[in-house]
Amino acid sequence: MVSADAKIISSILAGERLALARLLTQVENDLPEGRAALSGLFAYTGRAHWIGVTGAPGTGKSSLVNQLAHYYRHPSAGETPRTVAIVAVDPSSPFTGGAILGDRVRMRDLTGDPGVFIRSMATRGSLGGLAHSTASLVQVFDAAGYEIILIETVGAGQAEVDIVRLAHTTLVIEAPGLGDDIQAIKAGILEIADVLIVNKADRPGVENTERALLNMLQLARPAQVHNKTGSLIPSWTPPVLRTVATEGIGIGQVAAEITRHREYLLNTGNWEDRERLRLDTELESLVQDRLVARWHAGIPDFKYQDVINQLVERRISPQQAVDLLIVDE
Repeated sequence: MVSADAKIISSILAGERLALARLLTQVENDLPEGRAALSGLFAYTGRAHWIGVTGAPGTGKSSLVNQLAHYYRHPSAGETPRTVAIVAVDPSSPFTGGAILGDRVRMRDLTGDPGVFIRSMATRGSLGGLAHSTASLVQVFDAAGYEIILIETVGAGQAEVDIVRLAHTTLVIEAPGLGDDIQAIKAGILEIADVLIVNKADRPGVENTERALLNMLQLARPAQVHNKTGSLIPSWTPPVLRTVATEGIGIGQVAAEITRHREYLLNTGNWEDRERLRLDTELESLVQDRLVARWHAGIPDFKYQDVINQLVERRISPQQAVDLLIVDE
């Protein structure tokens, strides 16, 4: 295994942007140098607040992320500005495989601020609204000292639920006039919301969308949940907020509810539970990758192709193919 360069580690911890940009590329491309640096930086993670932003296409996620980042950099009087990293997961280009970079175009007004770092990354075919290496990139930002990390998913609708296994706080964005007042329920993402936001609230139909979300919350959320000691505690009830992100309306209230959710997680022990879930998910994914790579290395290519040919010719089923390729010791 490649050992991490002490100079790279110290550069990241010192907040050097050029070194950070290079490392992010190495991590996203799963290079040995990136994996080694991740191992060296892991002990310095665990301090940032990871905030997921998800929702159907057209709800204004990028505009909301832009305004939230601006708010954290220029907060209300008496509050301390915080450093912000943005991981914008864009669709992959069908021609190059790279990120289309639509989100970064919308966040041009944040460029030049040394307290903000924006990274667009391609899904590269991953489902669930996140790229395969998203968690690793966020860990680098965490170690680099960014206090708020905003993770904007690709906007894939029904496959967005992966964000709940990554973020401490998940914002689900809805908007009126998208053809269905309960689109969030159909998309299967209402249950993962810690904060529900009805964006574009200056449009007709906002009352109907808000009412539908409030009604469904009453059905979907229990009044009490068990904490890690087994005791019953009041469950978190997601607030339903109105915003007009393009005009900055309602952004301060969103930030306040994010802070309130963080306090709830810390006071109930759920912060630690979410950290455990995230690390368990990441470990399982890494183990799967390693085992699949080891299995591929141990299977002759001619044997694998022969099984594929039998599948194509419908002489065996996929289950029978697995039995042929995986022989129990």
